[in-house]
Amino acid sequence: MNAPHPSAPATGPADPPDATGPAAPARPLDGLRVLDLATLFAGPLAATLLGDFGADVVKIEHPRKPDPSRGHGPAKDGVGLWWKVLGRNKRTMTLDLSTRGGRDTLLRLAADADVIVENFRPGTLERWGLGWEELSTVNPRLVLARVTGFGQFGPYAHRPGFGTLAEAMSGFAAITGEPDGPPTLPPFGLADSIAALTTAYAVMTALAARHTTGHGQVVDMAIIEPMLSVIGPHPLWYDQLGYVQPRTGNRSRNNAPRNTYRTADGSWVAVSTSAQSIAERVLRLVGRPELIDEPWFATGTGRATHAEVLDEAVGSWIARHTRDEALAAFEKAEAAIAPVYDVRDVLDDPQFQALGTVTEVPDPELGPIRMQNVLFRLSDTPGAIRWAGRPHGADTAALLTELGLGPDEIDALRAEGAV
Repeated sequence: MNAPHPSAPATGPADPPDATGPAAPARPLDGLRVLDLATLFAGPLAATLLGDFGADVVKIEHPRKPDPSRGHGPAKDGVGLWWKVLGRNKRTMTLDLSTRGGRDTLLRLAADADVIVENFRPGTLERWGLGWEELSTVNPRLVLARVTGFGQFGPYAHRPGFGTLAEAMSGFAAITGEPDGPPTLPPFGLADSIAALTTAYAVMTALAARHTTGHGQVVDMAIIEPMLSVIGPHPLWYDQLGYVQPRTGNRSRNNAPRNTYRTADGSWVAVSTSAQSIAERVLRLVGRPELIDEPWFATGTGRATHAEVLDEAVGSWIARHTRDEALAAFEKAEAAIAPVYDVRDVLDDPQFQALGTVTEVPDPELGPIRMQNVLFRLSDTPGAIRWAGRPHGADTAALLTELGLGPDEIDALRAEGAV
C-alpha cells in the first residue's frame, strides 16, 4: 500500500491505552472526557468520531450484555470485526447502571466528564436515578447527548427505533429503487451514520456554547430527523407545488444524463452532469453534439425529461469501450465519471491511497488490521487511530482505580454485579 500523503491523518500509537510510551502529539479534543453509554451504531459512532480527534472516550457496557455491535457482521477467531472500528480509541469498562453501585459509579464518572452519549428509551435513565436533573447536579457543565429513534417527546417517543425505520419514515426508501420496483432500503446503516455525524456536530456546538453560558445542556437527537434533512427540499416542493418525487432508479429528476453504464469489458461506471458545461462536454465526447442545440438541453430539468435519449447516447458509446478507455476519454474531455467500486477496488485505488483513507492499525488480538482512517484531515492538529476496539471491560479496573476506588470497593461492586 502506498504511503499516505503528508497531509493525511497520521495513525498514532496503536498500543492499548494502559501501555507506556512517548506521549502522543496534541490533538484538538485532548482533555475532553466522553462517556459512551450507547449501543449499536448512531450513538457509539458519534463517540468514535470524538475519540478520533483526541477525546478520552470511555465505553460503558453492561457486565453481562455487551454492546450488540460486538456480534454484528463477520468475525475472525471469535472477534467481531465491526467492533474493531466502532470501538476504536475507546477505553472499555463494565457497569450495570440499574444497580445502586453502578448508578453511584456513573455519577462519580459524570462529575469529571464533559459529554455523555446515551440511546436508552426516554425515561430509562430517569428510572435509574440518572436523569438530567441528577447528572447536571453533579456536573453543571455536562453535555448529555440523547440519541433515539424518535426523540424525547411526541407520540412515538417510547417506540423502539432503529436506522431502518428512519430510512423508511424520512422518505428515503420511497424515492429509492426502480420505478416499477418496491421501496428500497440501503444495505448498511445509512440513517445511523448520518445521525452519528449530526450528533458529533451537535455535541461540539453544545460544548462551544459552554464558553458563553458557562453550563451544559441536553442534545435531543431523533434519528428520523437528520435523514429527512439530507434527502433535499422535498417538504418545500410538496408545500409549494404539491410535488411528490417518485422512484427513478439511478436517474435524477434534476439533470441528465445521470446513470450507471456498462462498459465493453463488463465493468460499470457512473456519469454525472449536474453542471451544464459538463453535460455539453459529455455529449460532444460521445459524438452527439446536435443534442446540445435542443431547447430542452439548456437546463438540468429539461435534460431530465429526455433522459431516455441521453442515456442511449451515452450508454451506447460507453458500451463500445472498456472501463479504462472510457475513464481516460472522460478525463481528457474534463467530464465527470467514476468507476463503480467494490471494497477491493477501494483498497487498490491510488487516490484513496494518496489520501490515507484506509490505514493499518496494530491490534493485539488480530495483528495488523486495515480500516477507514479518521474522517477528515486537519493541517495542524490531525486526528489519529490510537488503538482498535478493545475487549469487553478491558479497562474496568484501571478506570475504577482512577476514580479513587480501592480494592475492597471494587470487590464490593463485583459482588453486587455492578461491574
